[in-house]
Amino acid sequence: MPLHTDESIAAIYGADQKTRVVRPLFLSGVSAGFPSPAEDYIDRRLDLNELLIKNPAATFFVRVAGDSMTGAGIHHQDILVVDRSLDAASGSIVIAVYNGELTVKRLVRDKNSIRLVAENPAYPPLIIDEDNGCEVWGVVTSVIHQF
Repeated sequence: MPLHTDESIAAIYGADQKTRVVRPLFLSGVSAGFPSPAEDYIDRRLDLNELLIKNPAATFFVRVAGDSMTGAGIHHQDILVVDRSLDAASGSIVIAVYNGELTVKRLVRDKNSIRLVAENPAYPPLIIDEDNGCEVWGVVTSVIHQF
């Protein structure tokens, strides 16, 4: 199978904390095995902004274009929640500018190199050095995936 070149991020959106999206959060979990009896009460109301956005001034959203991160559960057209205030540690999934293009990859640091690594074997790792002008824009904290 030939190696693919990386696709770019399809769109960037700012976070809007002015609106609230509040929905019921049930006290009991949902069984992923055998069904359990339903419970008739709600633990509290959950604001999705509260759940997904920890640092509003530093948070933005991006829409994914491509399939380089499917192994991490990130698919074409998914929306990523990105926090610019977090430090990008080795193993973090990040939004980076690499050779002038936005990309989403896993940041991998070891004693020999720093790389942006796809979660799809069809894509080669991107080696970070002085020549490619790589800049990490933020750390991915959540993925919004619709069925």
